[in-house]
Amino acid sequence: MSITDPIADGLTIIRNAGRAGHEKADIPASGVMEEIVRILKKEGYISNYKKISDNKQGTLRTYLKFTSRNKPIIKNIKRISKPGLRIYVNRGKIPTVLQGMGMSILSTSKGVLTGKTAREKKVGGEVLCYVW
Repeated sequence: MSITDPIADGLTIIRNAGRAGHEKADIPASGVMEEIVRILKKEGYISNYKKISDNKQGTLRTYLKFTSRNKPIIKNIKRISKPGLRIYVNRGKIPTVLQGMGMSILSTSKGVLTGKTAREKKVGGEVLCYVW
């Protein structure tokens, strides 16, 4: 079975693992997914991650974070730009998510950045996903 959108598959794995109450999720590794997971850790949405090497592409083991009532920190994670419809924004139109309560993740010429960082660096790019 071929995978047409590995980013959407990785985000779905994270979303489903959180909703099911799993403490970790294994995602097929790629450069973009590793950057997205790094941003999620930096922003406090996950507790940690590590790359597990094998003879193929590898796996990103992502350790999820939960509240004191065992609710996942990531309430939802939504893919925006898809292979069939790419969504690009310039630096003045970078979206805010839930009036600042969530974050957007963009692929820019400066790398994969949060919407806030992209605004600070004054760059636009492809909107990969929203997290809240």
